[in-house]
Amino acid sequence: MMTTLIVIVFVLGYVAIALEHNIKVNKTAPAIIIGVLTWVIFSQYTEDKTFLNFQLIEHLGDISSILFFLFGAMTIVELIDTYDGFEIITKKIQQTDKRKLIWIISFMTFFMSSILDNLTTTIVMVSLLRKLISEKKDRWLFVGMIIIAANAGGAWTPIGDVTTTMLWIGGQISTDATITYLFFPSVVSLLIPLIVLSFRLKGHIVRKEEEYEEKKYSPNPKQKRNMLVLGLLTLVSVPIFKYFTHLPPFMGILLGLGVLWVYTEYLHHKTEASKKRTATLVHALKRVDVSTIFFFLGILLAVASMETSGILTSASEWLNQTIGHQDIIVMAIGLLSSVVDNVPLVAATQGMYDLAVFPMNHTIWQFLSYCAGTGGSMLIIGSAAGVAAMGMEKINFFWYIKNISVLALIGYFAGAVIYILERSLF
Repeated sequence: MMTTLIVIVFVLGYVAIALEHNIKVNKTAPAIIIGVLTWVIFSQYTEDKTFLNFQLIEHLGDISSILFFLFGAMTIVELIDTYDGFEIITKKIQQTDKRKLIWIISFMTFFMSSILDNLTTTIVMVSLLRKLISEKKDRWLFVGMIIIAANAGGAWTPIGDVTTTMLWIGGQISTDATITYLFFPSVVSLLIPLIVLSFRLKGHIVRKEEEYEEKKYSPNPKQKRNMLVLGLLTLVSVPIFKYFTHLPPFMGILLGLGVLWVYTEYLHHKTEASKKRTATLVHALKRVDVSTIFFFLGILLAVASMETSGILTSASEWLNQTIGHQDIIVMAIGLLSSVVDNVPLVAATQGMYDLAVFPMNHTIWQFLSYCAGTGGSMLIIGSAAGVAAMGMEKINFFWYIKNISVLALIGYFAGAVIYILERSLF
């Protein structure tokens, strides 16, 4: 009875999340509700309340390490954007040929996503496209490739996607092995759709005139460059910090955040208060999308309740008995991530398979990083990058299925085959 109730609440919550725009309720609200209600149901069927609370606090510690990392990373990216640091990159793009431009945009997105994260990169690149391309249908095709490239780029580094970050923090994957084994499959998952789409593109784009926006604070070129370099170095140095200190990644991101905070305060210690207010890290903190943090909190709490109650263990046994083959199971999870958010899917898989049996860098974890990261590209609602692009560009759900989904599916399977071959050879 307990299992049935928890699953019903979880499914209903997900329906509410999927129908966010139809029911006019932000997805964070149902996420938080199911995060709490699943534990409430569990508590009603558990006699040992002390053990229950101990498990909840223990899970909250793991969840907090992910949330603080994300919060720190998002703040750093907002700080770079406050200083118009990304302008340095976007102003370098002068190409107007559609075929050449889509290759430039796609690989820029791919590598930026591996350093920043797929959500932030998508927001930056879609914002760039809105300034570059005036024709909506052309821009939508470019945005579709940005979604594929952002998800592919996020799959091969520990900081490129929420799910890879979760696996990295959870001790399932390491930085060097992830980059070594997942870079080539991720590139292939981008290359195949890119080559196919290139044949459909002809002519040149019509550029859009950039609108002037007055700001209270206008950074000079040196400040823009310094903030871009310092921000990216902070993000990139987190794996190095973890390697040498053996401390969780969120400690590294918090250290970097503190250093940048001191830097911005020192930079503007003589600036008048009205201008300084929008140029410090405090302003960047206010711009962070806190609802996203609470969304992940709710989802991860719900998944933690399913893990503690034994539901995920039962699901693992069922998958092993009915499917059996690990590669097929993981690929199925990747396909499912195009419908269901990949965060709870990966969190559920972490709960299903024990690290004692499947140690760090086991093929199941590496393959999961790839499949969960790139599988979400098959539907526009299947990843944070897709949802962000859909919101910014008002892309039609069925237009995406017709023009992008098949490309993403082909790329997904191509990359999966490459990974399996890689593993067989090496």
